[in-house]
Amino acid sequence: MDKIDRAALELREMDDLAAMRSPVHALHPLAKLITTVIYIIITASFDKYDLSGLSIMIVYPLLLLAGSGISPATCFYKMRVALPLVMAVGLFNPLFDRTALMTVGGITVSRGVLSMATLMLKGVCCLMASFVLAATTSMDAVCAALRKLRVPGTIVTLLLLTYRYIAVMVEELSVMMTAYRLRAPGQKGVHYTAWGSFLGQLLLRSMDRAGELYDAMQLRGFSGDFYYADVGKARAADYAFAILTPALLVLCRCVNIAEAVGRLMMGGGA
Repeated sequence: MDKIDRAALELREMDDLAAMRSPVHALHPLAKLITTVIYIIITASFDKYDLSGLSIMIVYPLLLLAGSGISPATCFYKMRVALPLVMAVGLFNPLFDRTALMTVGGITVSRGVLSMATLMLKGVCCLMASFVLAATTSMDAVCAALRKLRVPGTIVTLLLLTYRYIAVMVEELSVMMTAYRLRAPGQKGVHYTAWGSFLGQLLLRSMDRAGELYDAMQLRGFSGDFYYADVGKARAADYAFAILTPALLVLCRCVNIAEAVGRLMMGGGA
């Protein structure tokens, strides 16, 4: 299986994950969307040196993964492309901020190392929260939640159609790659001299396919308004999740839970 077919398979796997049944999957999409946005904002608001306070934020995505039946290994595997890019944000901080902060086992830890670790953890936490939302909520349900937040219908429809027809684009690319390999056996990838014509053909095929899809949508009554998934009414559990979870997240932002627990344990040990 080549990279293109593998990408198409992973897209289908995300849809399969969203179709699972669990307490997290059963939560109202709007509650999960709002909570995820609040979580990302709070996580990003931590000071770049506040690693101990930020560490408690990893609990939220881990609890949701446990409640959804999705393993953390699956989460990190799906994020394998974006994760290195996010973690590279603070990679050079130790070079620019060399102020000594502490010494652990004879090794001096600078403020740059601390800020690098904090930024990396922020990226991991935000990616995990976004993955949990995508893996437990179908794109139709996410778009329906966006419409309930009064996001313009044109933007939401573009988002939905873009996501839905990425698979169509991947299929077109797979057909073109197969045709190219038949004409250039034994060659790895597309030769640089053919990049321009290859991309041009992909664009033309995509435009033709888009026209066919739009004609099919019009024949089925599409007039600019899209009927999104019926997400139903929110239950008491949804309200509890949407209210209590952000409240706990705000508490974690205002109070350094890890430091408080450490002091409590040291006090108890003494």
